[in-house]
Amino acid sequence: MANKKMETSATPAELGFSMPAEWERHEATWLGWPHNESDWPGKLDTIRWVYGEMVRKISQGELVRILVRHRAEQKLASHYLKRAGCDLKRVEFVVHPTNRGWTRDSGPIFVKRRRPRAETAIVHFHFNAWAKYPDWQKDRKVPETAARLLGKRLFNAQIRGRDFVMEGGGIDVNGRGTLLTTEECYLDPKVQVRNPGLKREDYEAALKAYLGLKNVLWLLNGPVGDDTHGHIDDICRFVNPTTVVLIRENNRKDINYRPLAENWDRIQDLRLEDGSKPEVVALPMPAPLFYDGYRLPASYANFYICNAAVLVPTFNDPNDRIALGILSELIRDRPVVGIHAVDLVLGFGTLHCLTQQQPA
Repeated sequence: MANKKMETSATPAELGFSMPAEWERHEATWLGWPHNESDWPGKLDTIRWVYGEMVRKISQGELVRILVRHRAEQKLASHYLKRAGCDLKRVEFVVHPTNRGWTRDSGPIFVKRRRPRAETAIVHFHFNAWAKYPDWQKDRKVPETAARLLGKRLFNAQIRGRDFVMEGGGIDVNGRGTLLTTEECYLDPKVQVRNPGLKREDYEAALKAYLGLKNVLWLLNGPVGDDTHGHIDDICRFVNPTTVVLIRENNRKDINYRPLAENWDRIQDLRLEDGSKPEVVALPMPAPLFYDGYRLPASYANFYICNAAVLVPTFNDPNDRIALGILSELIRDRPVVGIHAVDLVLGFGTLHCLTQQQPA
């Protein structure tokens, strides 16, 4: 297929596109096969088996598209997936060199419109490794490869005449026009600054233009140890158009207690696109997890809603059962399934961070 030229003349919102909610029907889930040893020191082999479990569950309801660096890596991945019991007929490999496997942030972010005919497109948000790491150049090109492969139009996200940087893990939408994000991630003037000089109103304008939104809700902070500096997908998530789960730390001596309590204060003032208050349900935190002295950002909010199930990270913790129970009560149209994530979170992220949905 010919190279897709990035569209700059009209924004997705102007053409009637918007970002669907995660629970809406998917055509596929995108993943990047894990290969970067620095993300999971000494545990890369273990992580491949976790991927096998993820692919086995996701592929029961949709295609899984997996980015591999070359055909030799495809062969390696196939070997692991087959032994894990995955149906390889439900897996499609896409050869594209990557720096890392955090496909939520570097992968294609899709928007959809229903008129004049149902159509999906991709928005290029110019990933830069969370304004933290120097190696992002291969990851940044993933949306271009996806658009070319799928024959989709590709929108070039820009604001004030320059590329606009944003990651999929930094946003969550209800599919009706409201988006959640955090000030810590995008408005901090000194730490991991994605778009130097941009203010809140610039972010809101760009998000509305490229994701077809009416309403942007800002929470404050994420848990300690989050490599991304405050991604919303470790904090607060929509489970239906009017309900969110919000993580809460009940131990007053925990370093997370105060920053997370501030989100509970803030959310009381926030309103959905129709002016109503969202229903807010507390999601517990697991006990602190450490690696080599570092606090890891273990959070039950990093679940992923695919067609066949809701995949929830679990941490060998008594609160695993409570978190699974809460989400089972809230999301009743598909099973809620735990995936062991003690090894995954060593990479500073878990299930949601690794996946990106492609709407049907």
